[in-house]
Amino acid sequence: MKIHATLILVLLLLVSCVLVPGNFGITASTSLDSKTIQSGDHPGGNPDGTLSPLRGMIELFSVDRRNIQRFYDAPMSPLASEKNREYLEHWVKVLDDIDFEALGQDERIDHVLFQNDLRYRLRSIEHDMTKNEQIRQFVPFSSTIIDLQQKRRRIESIDAEKLALTISGLEQAVKKAREAIEKKMEEAPIDPSVAHRGAGMVDRLQRTLSGWYRFYSGYDPLFSWWVEKPFRATESALKEYSGFIRKKVVGITDPDDPPIIGDPVGRDELLSMLEHEMIAYSPEQLIEIARTEFEWCRKEMLRASRDLGFGEDWRAALEHVKEMHVEPGKQPELIRDLAHEAVAFLEERDLVTIPDLCKQTWRMEMLSAESQKFSPYFLGGETIRVAFPTHEMDHADKLMSMRGNNRHFARATVHHELIPGHHLQGFMTSRHRTHRGAFGTPFWSEGWALYWEMLLWNKDFAKSAENRVGMLFWRTHRCARIIFSLSYHLEKMTAEEAIDFLIENVGHERNNATAEVRRSVSGSYGPLYQAAYMLGGLQLMALHDELVDSGKMTDKEFHDRVLQNNSIPIEMVRAALTGTELERDHRPGWLFYGEVVVPEQGTSKQ
Repeated sequence: MKIHATLILVLLLLVSCVLVPGNFGITASTSLDSKTIQSGDHPGGNPDGTLSPLRGMIELFSVDRRNIQRFYDAPMSPLASEKNREYLEHWVKVLDDIDFEALGQDERIDHVLFQNDLRYRLRSIEHDMTKNEQIRQFVPFSSTIIDLQQKRRRIESIDAEKLALTISGLEQAVKKAREAIEKKMEEAPIDPSVAHRGAGMVDRLQRTLSGWYRFYSGYDPLFSWWVEKPFRATESALKEYSGFIRKKVVGITDPDDPPIIGDPVGRDELLSMLEHEMIAYSPEQLIEIARTEFEWCRKEMLRASRDLGFGEDWRAALEHVKEMHVEPGKQPELIRDLAHEAVAFLEERDLVTIPDLCKQTWRMEMLSAESQKFSPYFLGGETIRVAFPTHEMDHADKLMSMRGNNRHFARATVHHELIPGHHLQGFMTSRHRTHRGAFGTPFWSEGWALYWEMLLWNKDFAKSAENRVGMLFWRTHRCARIIFSLSYHLEKMTAEEAIDFLIENVGHERNNATAEVRRSVSGSYGPLYQAAYMLGGLQLMALHDELVDSGKMTDKEFHDRVLQNNSIPIEMVRAALTGTELERDHRPGWLFYGEVVVPEQGTSKQ
């Protein structure tokens, strides 16, 4: 029997103890009732009428899931995987029991988003378990630490004398693991990516053990008497072991300038991630889209080069623009002026709603020299973090930082980071359909900011050939990100090849190219993150063509509605704005770039 969405949460509140093994946090104390759900109201209010009745379910899912993750927090724990899987499968059943046909469009979008997210999280559990098996050889002792942490969470009684023996045995197990790795290194090379992941897991296990120890130490006199010495020895052994892996297996000899160690995920995982992001193209097709856009950028760069008097030598034109930077100490004033210029341009053309508070409350900070090793350009949001030389940098690095953050590169970056980019995004998404933040995607967040670079180009924001070079540098950069990041995760390009690609084809300074690749493949960003900028921008441009260029909406109506739908896959933004009919088992199918043919290997250009 199908159940209408407006009733389902009430039933969950009444029978949660029966429906869910372990009572996953759904209790009678929950503040949402049937009247609240039916009206779509929420304790925070519903001032603009944009709240969906499924909001309560999504918010409940999100907070309960975080509870589960905080409690079952032992790294590599099979029990944690089991509890997470149970919880996800429970919500799959809840969604299956909803009468999808009785839902309105906004509710259907939430249902599809929720279902899509659950499918991906279930796949991710299997993926993570496979990844953990790959590093099992580095942490054969993990079960001991997992067991200690799980017993601590259950607050089981302890026998300090027995624990001392357990911890002493753990120290010996760590030493044996190191000996086993040394022996394997003599027999055959070990994949540095897997070893680097293994070192990270040793660190996580060490931190878990240290947290376990601090819970009892000093509070239980017998525990301290028996366990302190063996714990200190074991903690030291774990730290030395992770250092050994990094230095001898991975090859990190200089912590201040480490080699770039990534972890390619492979084609199958990329396809799983693309399905989650509701992208209907393969990785190879996305690379081909990037190459097509790259060719457009190159043609425009050559046109700007000719306008500047450099003929076909676009690199010379780029070098000319790089030298047009402010003197040390003046970068904050430049950023301020550029931010005001962008807002004035938008308001004069009535392109998007910009609340006064949003205009007033953005802030600025400067990036440290250390931070610029990973982020050589600006970062943004409510606070724009500005890259420019610091006094402790070497002279050559200072010059590269100034050249890489020149006036015209900055002019094309500030509106990306502040308004109408990330700051305006964050301001609006914290006020509209906030429950959809659970489904946040860089294809929307980074895609929106990149989309404005494209739209402002079309609306003649660039006043000079130098401005055009600055905008084209970034647009070319986004194309290159798709090519090198997806090629890297398909294991068709190495990190060093990616650096050379950026230098030769985009015009990066070597330090900046190295930092760009390092942050792209080191694991701090997801495998699709760098590709999301241009691809999300192209999705929004296609939707703009469909709704604004056709005369169905004004620019302002379009942009406000995109923001009010929050950070979700853009295929679902399209469904919201166009009223596209959705099926219960929706799968990505929007070919926003049309049909894309991948040439036979060896025939495409880079």
